[in-house]
Amino acid sequence: MVNYRVCSVEQVRLSMGKLLVTGASGFLGWNLCRMAQGRWDVYGLARRNQNQLQGVDLRRADLTRFKEIKENLQEIRPDALIHAAAESNPNFCQLYPAASHGINVEATLNLASLCADLRIPFAFISSDLVFNGLKPPYSENDPVCPVCIYGEQKAEAERAVLERYPRALVCRMALMFGDAGQGAASFIQPLINDMKNGRQINLFTDEFRTPVSATNAAQGILLALSKTNGIVHLGGLERICRFDFGKLLRDILGAPNARLNACTRQSIEMAAPRPADVSLSSSRAMALGFKPGSLREELKRLACTRHPAHAQRDR
Repeated sequence: MVNYRVCSVEQVRLSMGKLLVTGASGFLGWNLCRMAQGRWDVYGLARRNQNQLQGVDLRRADLTRFKEIKENLQEIRPDALIHAAAESNPNFCQLYPAASHGINVEATLNLASLCADLRIPFAFISSDLVFNGLKPPYSENDPVCPVCIYGEQKAEAERAVLERYPRALVCRMALMFGDAGQGAASFIQPLINDMKNGRQINLFTDEFRTPVSATNAAQGILLALSKTNGIVHLGGLERICRFDFGKLLRDILGAPNARLNACTRQSIEMAAPRPADVSLSSSRAMALGFKPGSLREELKRLACTRHPAHAQRDR
């Protein structure tokens, strides 16, 4: 047992202190660190620390090594921890299940165990891919039934976390998009580049999600961390297929010549199976105060951030 001050969940919710974010150089982790500043003293752990963010104490760590995790917790002494690090590429997980299990399941359980011992709030970032896509929209009470190994690993980690630390928070995230800083990206960055460069873009007409901006996602996670535990869904307001999402982005970017090709999941060979519709119901989070913007609003905000000229055109 680590010699550590005891800080209850209630105490942390009343007085913010040190927040530790794993995967801090990644897409969601970077956005979490950015959004938490001002309310928390933010610390980050990353396998590679190339995605620096001013005001964040970023440290390199291999989360698959329990000793490194424990030593960092002893040194930083966080008041809460958000575990955003993951091997999140479903195709990689399908091809290399043993390698991805180490970070997606084993490291997750180790972190949850340490936080349970220390009695500090712990949030685990899970995925809408724990569902099979046959009975949307999904609430927190619906049974999980993943169709790919990545989804299986997330579902396994959820069970293990809540068994070990019942007061933990599990945030199931919808498809996320947004700014990623340097060194990380969401799916939208290559999509924008392909639109600009005139490359053909294959987008599914038969795969539906409830996309949420990274800014809204980070706000939702921090809100849930401060108010609740258990499972919370954090998705956007609209159910949409990949192709229609691409058309909306094309219109907002002003790229009428973008080469969007409507296709089906079966027409593209991939290692990991893809569920048809994992749209999330986020009513529980909304009752806590979660307020995601519309897709159009959030995509316009992203376009204005990346290309200030859009700001003048959209006024």
